[in-house]
This record gives sequence, structure tokens and C-alpha cells, in this order.
Amino acid sequence: MRVTKAQAEQNRAHIVATAARLFRERGYDGVGVTELMAGAGFTHGGFYKNFPSKAALMAEASANGLSRTASLAEALDVAEFVESYVSREHRDGRSDGCTIAALSGDAARQPEEFKAEFAVGIESLTAALQAGGDAAPDADRLTARTTVIDALAHSVGAIVLSRACPDDSPLADEILDVCREAILTSLARADSSRSAAERPAS
Repeated sequence: MRVTKAQAEQNRAHIVATAARLFRERGYDGVGVTELMAGAGFTHGGFYKNFPSKAALMAEASANGLSRTASLAEALDVAEFVESYVSREHRDGRSDGCTIAALSGDAARQPEEFKAEFAVGIESLTAALQAGGDAAPDADRLTARTTVIDALAHSVGAIVLSRACPDDSPLADEILDVCREAILTSLARADSSRSAAERPAS
């Protein structure tokens, strides 16, 4: 039976979403094309009707995952994002978690054009968090951006370090607890300093 254009587009989107989950869980080299297609419910032969190469799917799946994280962050301020991100739920839910935390190490070994996709995704997430209400409308944008990048880098690092430890390791949980508290304290200090600077002189 002939597949309609709409169905073909749905199938392709399903393959991309499945690949994004599997890549986050196992890394780019941890899953092959045959397994990717089987995970999406298709045969290996259909892969090249949709993608010129595995590298092309890697780039599209990564862009998909990065966009998803940025969209989720739009509804949060930076502190809310940190509370959700630097958590056991996120650490343990690797396949459904953030592409940046799961695949930045892999992406760093990819060609420049691939890394450019990650740069776009990181920039989009930074912008989403910057617009999420943590900074007042008239706050200095450079200062707000610095605060967001600092919090994001520390949050990603906390997840990466925690995941590197055995699942039942007390250190894995300690890393999350210590880092989350430190990031939130830093954010509160920055917010307090900003409020003081904006307060009219008496």
C-alpha cells in the first residue's frame, strides 16, 4: 500500500524522535542504524529513504532534542530550571533528559558543522532561560546572560558527574545536592545584588 506524504512525514518524525531518545541513552556510537529503525518500528531498508547517512540523523535528532529542552525551559525562570534539572529524576531519566548533558562529550568529537548544531541549541536554551523571568525587563542583559550561562554550565556539569558514578553511589546524590544548593545560592545572591542596584537611592 502506498504511503501518503503526510504518513511519510509522520514516520520520519517518529524515527527522529526515537533516535533522539536512543542517542541520549547510549551515545552516538552506542546504537546502529538497524537498531534505530527497529526501535522506531521500521526495517533497516527504509532508513536511506529518509536520511542520507547516520550522521545526518544524528544532527537532526540532536537538534530535535535541543529544541525540546529550550521549549520546556521557556516556562521556567532560572532557579526553577535548576531545581528540575539538577535532580535525581533527570539524572536517572537519561533517555528523556537533556541532550546537552547526555551528548556534549560525544558532540565535542564531531565535525565543526555538527558542533554548530549544538551551539545553536545551547544558545536557544540560554535565550529561553534569559527570557524566563529571572531578570527584570530593564536589567543589564550582559549580566543576566552571564548568570544564565554560569547556572547552565554548572547544572550540566552536575548531571554529567553524577551519572559518571555508580547508580547507587552516595557520591552521585551528594554531587547533585551540593551543586544544586550552590547554584541556587549563587542565583539568589545575584538577584539580591541586582535588586539593590535597581533600588532608588534615598
